[in-house]
Amino acid sequence: MRDFHLPGRSSVFTTNGMCATSHPLAAQVAVSVLKSGGNAVDAAIAAGVLLGICEPQMTGIGGDCFVLLDAPGQKDIIALNGSGRAPGGFSAEALRDRGLAQIPERSVHAVTIPGAVDAFCTLSNDWGRLSLAETLAPAIHYAETGVPVAPRVAMDWKIADRDARLSGVARDFYLQNGSAPQAGDVFRAPMQAKALRAIAQHGRAGFYEGEVARDMVASLTALGGTHNMKDFAKTHAFYTDPISGTYKDVDLVEHPPNGQGATAILLANILSHFDLATLDPFGADRAHIEAEATKLAYDARNRIIADPDETTRLDHMLSHSTAEKLAALIDPRKAMPSATRLCEAVHRDTVYLTVVDKDRMSVSLIYSIFHSFGSGFASEKFGILFQNRGAGFNLKEGHPNEAGGNKRPMHTIIPGMLREGGAVTMPFGVMGGAYQPNGHVRFLSNMVDFGMDAQTAIDAPRSFADQGVLKLERGYGPDVRKQLADMGHEIALSDTPIGGAQAIRIDHTRGILIGASDPRKDGCAIGY
Repeated sequence: MRDFHLPGRSSVFTTNGMCATSHPLAAQVAVSVLKSGGNAVDAAIAAGVLLGICEPQMTGIGGDCFVLLDAPGQKDIIALNGSGRAPGGFSAEALRDRGLAQIPERSVHAVTIPGAVDAFCTLSNDWGRLSLAETLAPAIHYAETGVPVAPRVAMDWKIADRDARLSGVARDFYLQNGSAPQAGDVFRAPMQAKALRAIAQHGRAGFYEGEVARDMVASLTALGGTHNMKDFAKTHAFYTDPISGTYKDVDLVEHPPNGQGATAILLANILSHFDLATLDPFGADRAHIEAEATKLAYDARNRIIADPDETTRLDHMLSHSTAEKLAALIDPRKAMPSATRLCEAVHRDTVYLTVVDKDRMSVSLIYSIFHSFGSGFASEKFGILFQNRGAGFNLKEGHPNEAGGNKRPMHTIIPGMLREGGAVTMPFGVMGGAYQPNGHVRFLSNMVDFGMDAQTAIDAPRSFADQGVLKLERGYGPDVRKQLADMGHEIALSDTPIGGAQAIRIDHTRGILIGASDPRKDGCAIGY
């Protein structure tokens, strides 16, 4: 329970259905879909696609998604991989021959085929109650009539403009009179509305074939890409089995590779060897141990996680024996040198949403174009932003995550669920690119070790050991910062808030839903 003398958010309680997401219009649309007879899948698709209009710097139909779905009558949670592949003609060797050590994040070489639209179509066909046309109608409406730019979105947009993140025709689609829109300015995307109509009418073929696909391929080819119509036509999402670990009787359920969910499970397993509950939740000792465990878990991630067909050591990463050996390397009073360069590519921008309906179908969905405004390139006619997820590859010959034609890169975006006593009790997610596994485990530990409710656990200050620097939010005071520096950490106050989060607790005993939404974003949790 929060202190009502202080600023903060209350948890949101309801009985029928709920959505928690990073923009209020998307949350409202999701609940409207539930009220009109749609289920959690329909609502999640409607909200997710709309977020591409509300938060174009974070996501869009040119990106990828991952989904965890808990459906009534199913024996287990279902995972859907909606990540795209590199074009078939991609060659890591050709880039190495040009003297490149990594894929330039703002280049056409970083553009992988978008996978999210096929995933949405698959979800709708297999699990939805409404037609795809019905679920896409809100996004089409707002793309045409416009969305007032929210404050956090305006901040991100301004930074992207300052850093020249948009190139070529993308500047015409996403800047207003050559500048980033301010909070309250109305952003419209009428050509995206036309692309969404094609999907509503023709399903996945409306995006991966025909006029929309030709626009994307022609635009990428003009930039020097090897992408072709065959690459788009053969793009398909696929179902897979989730992975899980247990932290003090709570199962942490994650998406398997090529997502980095195994990193969260390994991190939780390492931390289970320390009695965090005896520490100050916002003190230096806890932040230090978490930082050290993060260095080790992310080192394993960088060596192991890749395309599902290339990830051969997942069992080793999830092993309790591995976690025990890594935990033994941690000095509770002294920082180790960085175990590795924690991110071989810079991982940043994402939206996350969760929906639970009256039948307790639960969706945990994460959807992204990777960096701010993705690659910075857009298609000439429809203004579809291309993701730069290929920057998640590396160019090390023989590495599991070496870039290659038709391969999926290591992905930072991960949806999560918590399960207790065999029942799903919370779909949740923590945005923030590379931070996400750390964010998942800190959120879990805040609740399990320190008894916080989900909203308090989200509100709590965050830290992240990233590329040799321990980044802290301003919620950590000078005394804590000094203690951590004395332990050997290089300290930096984060320029922007670290990540964002959404969660819905399912209280099966009382028959209620309890929503939580991160104040670091513009959104909210609402239900009915």
